[in-house]
Amino acid sequence: MKETIQTAVVGVTGYAGAELARLLLHHPCLKSKPPVFVGRVEAKDAARGGIPLGEIHPELIDSKGSGALKQEPFSWELLKERGVDILFLATPHEQSREWVPEALERGMRVIDLSGAWRLTEAANRAVYAFEDDGTELAAATQLHAVYGMPELHRKQIADARLVANPGCYATSVILPLKPLVAAGLVDLKHGIVADSKSGVSGAGKSPTAKTHFMYAADNLSAYGLFGHRHTGELLEQIGIAGSDIIFTPHLLPIPRGIMSTIYVRFNDAQTRASLMKVYREFFAGSPMVRLFDNSLPQIQNSVRTSYADIGFQLDASGRRAVIVSCLDNLLKGASSQAVQNMNVMQGWLESEGLE
Repeated sequence: MKETIQTAVVGVTGYAGAELARLLLHHPCLKSKPPVFVGRVEAKDAARGGIPLGEIHPELIDSKGSGALKQEPFSWELLKERGVDILFLATPHEQSREWVPEALERGMRVIDLSGAWRLTEAANRAVYAFEDDGTELAAATQLHAVYGMPELHRKQIADARLVANPGCYATSVILPLKPLVAAGLVDLKHGIVADSKSGVSGAGKSPTAKTHFMYAADNLSAYGLFGHRHTGELLEQIGIAGSDIIFTPHLLPIPRGIMSTIYVRFNDAQTRASLMKVYREFFAGSPMVRLFDNSLPQIQNSVRTSYADIGFQLDASGRRAVIVSCLDNLLKGASSQAVQNMNVMQGWLESEGLE
């Protein structure tokens, strides 16, 4: 019988937070201990003990009474009182920078969905302009952080105190590229092009001038050229230099989902069988990656699932390939990857509660 734990979620009001709540509420190993939900609560709601989950996300109302669970006012004392073992932070980057050291000091393990602790190199973190970067506390905290991609760092995640959940775009590019680069197949001198497109939920719940309906509908726009925050993750996790890749994100007029179309050149001619062998060996024991052998992934097949889908086509020479990667930005790109990390940390089946 698997030992259960007490989880807590800060930031349930957002899109990723809603998906995280849904997954944790239905997780087979957490049936006896629903998550503790904490966050910002106004005085009028604090007077009634918090905000019912059903008011925040009506889709989470079920016959088990999940909708009656409340987002309570955040306090460290409350988390201690409830005996929280793993704290999920679906919070802004700066909030996570402030709270993670405190949580670790209090003995909790943390899975942080923000970009606060993903990057080990100061040059890559500079894009975030963290006010505390370079301080002794920040440096000490960063040493605890493990990049939360089980397909790459499963052993380190198992013992981690702080898991830095990857970015959604980064996941869609790292997973298809890492096996090929690690095997020495990619001709980096010719460069890699990653053309990525995401639904508008990737920009978060707070509306902006470029995510409201009149801008995003019937439109396709590029943004963040040569400076997107996820670029540092690609460099550090794939093991390449900034000059080796051009990564361009685009905003798709759909609610959710990511497709990355990646163009590579190989050092030597490859066959379909040789590339599939590399992928199958690299992802052996990785249940949340699906390899497409005779077709290319599509967003409609990965959206609302916890899988990352990867497929490719070779040109006639065998020297060039187009790789297509699809995933749901709110699930494998955020919340389900966080739950996958929790499963690894607990020694549970990696796909528990995700399939």
